[in-house]
Amino acid sequence: MKRWLPLLLLLLCWSAPAGAVGQARHFTTSDGVRLHYIEAGGGARTLVFVPGWTMPAWIFDRQIADLSRQFHVVALDPRSQGESAIAPSGHDHVRRGQDIAELIARLGPQKVVLVGWSLGVLDSLAYLRGAGDAHLAGLVLIDNSVGEDPPPPPPVRPMRPGPKLPREVMMRNFVRGMFATRQPDAWLDRLTRAALRTPQKVAAELLAYPVPRTWWKEALYSTTRPTLYLVRPKFAGQAANVRAHHPSAEVVVLTNAVGHALFVDDPAGFDARLRDFLRRRVWP
Repeated sequence: MKRWLPLLLLLLCWSAPAGAVGQARHFTTSDGVRLHYIEAGGGARTLVFVPGWTMPAWIFDRQIADLSRQFHVVALDPRSQGESAIAPSGHDHVRRGQDIAELIARLGPQKVVLVGWSLGVLDSLAYLRGAGDAHLAGLVLIDNSVGEDPPPPPPVRPMRPGPKLPREVMMRNFVRGMFATRQPDAWLDRLTRAALRTPQKVAAELLAYPVPRTWWKEALYSTTRPTLYLVRPKFAGQAANVRAHHPSAEVVVLTNAVGHALFVDDPAGFDARLRDFLRRRVWP
């Protein structure tokens, strides 16, 4: 039975509705926006996950199911994403960083490990720049630029002018492009519908934070908390510089076949690396 338990957990995550692997929670931000988050597990060792552009918290369902057996796990739906309210404003790095700060304050006095993926990397760094690291036990940044040199390389195949695709088609292509391994069609369709819930105008604003690249680097280098930078080869140059210049950071550049959502492509490998980092550097 023990041998089949990990597979059973994965099957449950595939078939369960959003948030079914944890409890749905809500809180209202200081500017009056109702935000949703998923909570599972318990204890003082808390992990807070922040998803990427237009993505829902439940994209971390397999991490919630697995890691909540050992940790208190929270996954946020940022404003205008997932099951959080569509906000009339605040789709900038400062406000979204403050939303994370207000969630962490709500969770209690214990320090947390903040885990940001994609746009969630920038939102986590915005939190760090605005609130400092007094409430952080550690920081995990997954597969995005952190403002280090060199900048990410341009696409191998530049975009060519052509007929504009409907937004639904573009988002479906974007969602499928995040993975290197085949995902179930029904799950991809559900993820696409969740992404389309973010209004087009808001989605554009989230891709245009008005700060230079170095702003993110300055935020990262402002902390001495244990930091894990986990990326694909696209960011290998930045990872090498973070390793060389940030005394509290360690980096992992994945060479196996994973896409941008690497924790979905290889959930067991991702969870093992995260557990190892937490055991060695955060909660030994």
